[in-house]
Amino acid sequence: MKPVQIAGKVYDVGVNDWNIRDFHGYSTHMGTSYNAFLILDEKKVLIDTVKAEYADRLLDHISGLIDPKSIDYVISNHTEMDHSGALPRIMHRIGEDKPIFCSKMGHRNLSRHFSQNWNYKPVESGETLSLGAGTLQFIETRMLHWPDSMFTYLVEDKILFSSDAFGQHYAGQEKFDDVVGAAIMPHAKKYFANILMLYAPLILKLVDQVTRMNLEIDMICPDHGIIWRKDPGKIIDAYVQWSKQEGIEKQAVIVYDTMWKSTEKMAYAVAEGIAEVGALARPMKLRQWHRSDVMAEVLDAKAVIVGSPTLNNGLFPTVADFLTYMKGLKPKNKLGAAFGSYGWSGESPKVVYEELESMGFDMIESPLKVQYVPDKDAISACLDLGRKIGEAVS
Repeated sequence: MKPVQIAGKVYDVGVNDWNIRDFHGYSTHMGTSYNAFLILDEKKVLIDTVKAEYADRLLDHISGLIDPKSIDYVISNHTEMDHSGALPRIMHRIGEDKPIFCSKMGHRNLSRHFSQNWNYKPVESGETLSLGAGTLQFIETRMLHWPDSMFTYLVEDKILFSSDAFGQHYAGQEKFDDVVGAAIMPHAKKYFANILMLYAPLILKLVDQVTRMNLEIDMICPDHGIIWRKDPGKIIDAYVQWSKQEGIEKQAVIVYDTMWKSTEKMAYAVAEGIAEVGALARPMKLRQWHRSDVMAEVLDAKAVIVGSPTLNNGLFPTVADFLTYMKGLKPKNKLGAAFGSYGWSGESPKVVYEELESMGFDMIESPLKVQYVPDKDAISACLDLGRKIGEAVS
């Protein structure tokens, strides 16, 4: 991928990671990109870098535009290694004494990541930096999604460099929202659900803060995925809606796994009961669906129904994994229910119920458990549970 001019003096010099399929537990079926941005003003600025193994490609892209040694400043919006890993190679090439602007927490974190004694310039939220014709403004976004996170705003061009916010794990030749079209939104939703959902209250505060600052935004440049140039308001509005976590009425997701199909038969019967009252249900078997794809459905669902067989007096491993993962993302405003099959002990439905309850879910019904293969009475009970769930989400 060659450098892409995104505004008069601004270029995306980042790289595509076409083949990555797992990003610390998040499935990246379409790969991802590590976006880095070069501003060629009187002062030449590099905003963020890339993973360490792509440092030479980043330098090649920069070299196609300028001599890397002519870079005056580096901005580090976020310390995570997919954006800072190339710093040692970059600083060695451009000059170890060049200033690195970052948040105060960024200074602390970068110092712990790298042993080099670089020329850090910690900035305050609202502080500005003149580049000549242009001006950068720094906006602290602590815990969105790391303590060091910040945005950088190019005032005259109305461009927001948003670090990990508003991004997607997507690698493609398409660099802009108006090129890729509406197909990018499911990737953006999945990204939000798995990385930013737990920070939803902070996102709502941040959007309010930006509104009060009267920042005009003509373009949003995240560190992953496409750039929002046609309609940046679309992704901002989506973040507000997703952050409210109101859920879609008449929609439930049934997350389950099964050993000998008994729990699966229960899941299908629950789904049928939900459908009977006019609501929608999506059964998702955990060994067929990656947990990060399930979370994209959880984001929109009004109810999350979890089923597990009992294995060794406890949860089936994939269900335990999913519950741990979901708990960390802190979904809000959800209804819940639990079910499962068992051979001789049957603890899992109760454990699932208690886990969902501990997450703040409003539980629709007591846990439903069935011994061995569901008979007609058991299927009838599952249908009844489904109907109650359908009525609750309608």
